[in-house]
Amino acid sequence: MDAHETEKSESGSIAEKRIHDHEFHHDAEKQSIPGETEMLKRSLKNRHIQMIAIGGTIGTGLFLGSGGALAKSGPVGALIGYLFVGTIVFSVMISLGEMATYIPIAGAFTSFATRFVDPSLGFGMGWIYWFSWAITYALELTAAGIIIQYWNSTINIGIFIGVFFVVFTGVNFLPVKFYGEIEFWFASIKVITVLGFMIFAICVDCGVGQQPYLGFHNWVHPGPFAPYLLEQVGGDQSLAKFVGFWSTLIQAGFSYQGTELVGIAAGETANPRKTMPSAIKKTFYRILFLFCLTVFFIGLLVPYDNENLLSSNQDATASPLVIAAKLAGIKVLPSIINAVLLTAVLSAANSNVYSGSRLLLALSRERLAPAFFQKMTKGGVPYFAVIGTAIFGLLGFLNLSSSGSDAFGWLLNITSVAGFITWASINLCHIKFMAALSARGVSRDSLPYKAPFQPYAAWYGLFFNCLIILTQGFTAFMPWDAKSFFIAYISLIIFAALYLGHKALYRDAFVKPEEADLDSGRREVDAMVWDEPVPKNVWDRFWNWL
Repeated sequence: MDAHETEKSESGSIAEKRIHDHEFHHDAEKQSIPGETEMLKRSLKNRHIQMIAIGGTIGTGLFLGSGGALAKSGPVGALIGYLFVGTIVFSVMISLGEMATYIPIAGAFTSFATRFVDPSLGFGMGWIYWFSWAITYALELTAAGIIIQYWNSTINIGIFIGVFFVVFTGVNFLPVKFYGEIEFWFASIKVITVLGFMIFAICVDCGVGQQPYLGFHNWVHPGPFAPYLLEQVGGDQSLAKFVGFWSTLIQAGFSYQGTELVGIAAGETANPRKTMPSAIKKTFYRILFLFCLTVFFIGLLVPYDNENLLSSNQDATASPLVIAAKLAGIKVLPSIINAVLLTAVLSAANSNVYSGSRLLLALSRERLAPAFFQKMTKGGVPYFAVIGTAIFGLLGFLNLSSSGSDAFGWLLNITSVAGFITWASINLCHIKFMAALSARGVSRDSLPYKAPFQPYAAWYGLFFNCLIILTQGFTAFMPWDAKSFFIAYISLIIFAALYLGHKALYRDAFVKPEEADLDSGRREVDAMVWDEPVPKNVWDRFWNWL
């Protein structure tokens, strides 16, 4: 054996020792986990993976939040903002795709951070990201009740919080293929709605309805860019318009979050080496297409100074799609949009429990969470992880009282930038992943999926994600407001506390590239032989064709 092969063998054995002996933790005594031999089932198909990501992204952020983006920055400012953030998402998705295809494991984010960067990063990022999904489950259950009150305001939302909690917690105890199928149909409804709105928007813009031909009238009157917080910046129009544009970047980022759910499902995907690259590339382009065209058409139909755009309502009355329909004199659309909003929040609730449970599983496997979260049913469902995530849905009942609602609001603030922290971590993990490949003498050309524009795309995403994290609370300084500051930055403060607390307790060193674990989870997939059955139903054939 020559010196190069000896070096590779030694570095490989070091990496295996770090993972199998857990020498970077002081509680490295092996725990016996009943049922730990049970594994996740790779039952998710290509169409499931794509729709899990699309369904997790297209929701209230697009149907409701896009109105706020239009009001703050104008039609052109909002469109440019969504396109720009789309490039950041692209950098995240291709970075995640290369790693998740090479090492397709469940809840990949925390595992990659622990393996390639620093166990403390895996701990801090993993726990705050998990909490964001768990507490959002309670938010979606509450939102479902509010949306139903659009049709009958006398019904107590507590009834729907309880009913939907039981239903969607129960669904997540079923084998993962049931989750994938439910999410596929929920997401399909949302995609069809968005496509239908585009057709509707073209018709209205051309003069169908009670309005005359619009064309690009709203881009001229009131204008392409909106000033935001004008009074606080001394009346400077240029600065006020830039402030509006920057606020849209933050709104767009929140809307896009959920795209990374593809990585969480990697451990339950059939033939991940083939499915994951295709799903990640197609998912990104479809989301960018749906988001940007929706924002474009909203800007054509609704002037940015429409007072209803900044409504705080969570039902159809606050949707820019509904505002566009009302301006056109079409009365039936609000109820249809409200029904779609209901499917959107229920889809999100379903994804919340699934994603949170797989993150808990990944944290446990990296010894960053209690070992019992690894226990599985015979169907491959981590039932304690499902329970640990779903139980937070009961916090939705806090919204039944005014004091409880305030407490719930503060809990929700913790989740505000968890997605951006995760995106930045994914970019950083990919930079370290490439360094580990280089140290082990593995060419990226040999990977199942080689991401384009690397390492430049990863550095680009890391820089702008960090910039948005640091500046997303800028309105707290215009003028200074201590409460707004803590609301904006409490998630970053908690992440720093988690990271530094874990670092102080365990004193783990940063992972050296030559010691990074590139084998656990990869070798098992390499040893598998995948059948390629001919698609039997029309949906599988259609999605394979797409």
